[in-house]
Amino acid sequence: MVYAVVRAGGRQEKVEVGTVVVLDRIKASEDGTIQLTPVLLVDGDTVTTDAKKLAKVTVTAEVLGDLRGPKVVIQKFKNKTGYKKRQGFRADLTRVKITGIK
Repeated sequence: MVYAVVRAGGRQEKVEVGTVVVLDRIKASEDGTIQLTPVLLVDGDTVTTDAKKLAKVTVTAEVLGDLRGPKVVIQKFKNKTGYKKRQGFRADLTRVKITGIK
């Protein structure tokens, strides 16, 4: 079983070939593929964490599409002062499918 832990969008995700992952918005090249940076590689019983060996490893992914996350409502309220503030936020996301770990 081969899997990798990759760094993407300020987080780390465990991925295998064929896994579909939702990441923070990433710009893809014109052919729709991206490269992800591996932090850890597990190949059977072998665990690789050395930065020099991981520099040779490439994790490629195909962009399936862009989407937006759920709306988060931010409300602030202070009692007895008349202060109320309401704000919303939706994250820009990208859905990718892992195509190869080499």
